[in-house]
Amino acid sequence: MALLDLIKQRKSVREFLDKPVEREKIEMCLEAARLAPSESNSQPWRFIVVDDKELKGKLCDAAFGGLYFINTFCKTAPVIVAVISEKSKFIARIGGMFRGVKFYLIDIGITCEHFVLEAEELGLGTCWIGWFNERGVKSVLNIPQNKKIDILIALGYYDRSKLGPEHGREPMDKIASFNSY
Repeated sequence: MALLDLIKQRKSVREFLDKPVEREKIEMCLEAARLAPSESNSQPWRFIVVDDKELKGKLCDAAFGGLYFINTFCKTAPVIVAVISEKSKFIARIGGMFRGVKFYLIDIGITCEHFVLEAEELGLGTCWIGWFNERGVKSVLNIPQNKKIDILIALGYYDRSKLGPEHGREPMDKIASFNSY
């Protein structure tokens, strides 16, 4: 599939089928993520894949209880991926400090987009999750308290016919121009 067609096809999935995801497909998504570019080749990420049903249940209970109930749909996903920020290379941190840019967050965004696009190519649905109980996730997955979990990704098979209408996007002339603002 052409990349632009794949991008147009990909949507956030909030209802997953009760069907396990093959490790081979998960590893292909991780490989796509591994190949993502990053500032000074820092690769400031680590992925923890949770595909054990019992552990995933505990993770979802910890991540999506109370204030975070809006994302309880993740309990239907057969796989949850925690994306942990690792330390960038010194040069990237210094450059970011001078520019006022958190390059590691840009890098995390790029690597996660690689992951979700590969998932779409493989017939898997994903949803980026930013609203979750980070402390609860750290506790369940034994992640050190000094680490930052920026994103969770719900992953699994889905029924495309159940996806809602396409989200509206701004027209090109509102988001881009040539040669001046």
